[in-house]
Amino acid sequence: MKTFLSKLFTKKGKIQIEFCQNTLDRHLNEQTIAEYGKFLENPRVQYKEYECLSECKLCKEVPYAKVNGQIMHGKDSHDLLNQLQEALK
Repeated sequence: MKTFLSKLFTKKGKIQIEFCQNTLDRHLNEQTIAEYGKFLENPRVQYKEYECLSECKLCKEVPYAKVNGQIMHGKDSHDLLNQLQEALK
């Protein structure tokens, strides 16, 4: 019974997101900054912004973030945000 209840009422875990300042500067605009800000207010999201994450080639091409240590990128900032939202589910 305890196993059933623990599965039924398990808390969803937090996700850790790491951003590169350069990719944010390069790929976000005023509208997307507001959308990301709203997303990052979620208590299940822990994030940190670094000056550089040493993914320069990727950074120049598309917006990306590291989610729980894995690189996630989108074709544009909206696509990346959609993927981050899916990772939170």
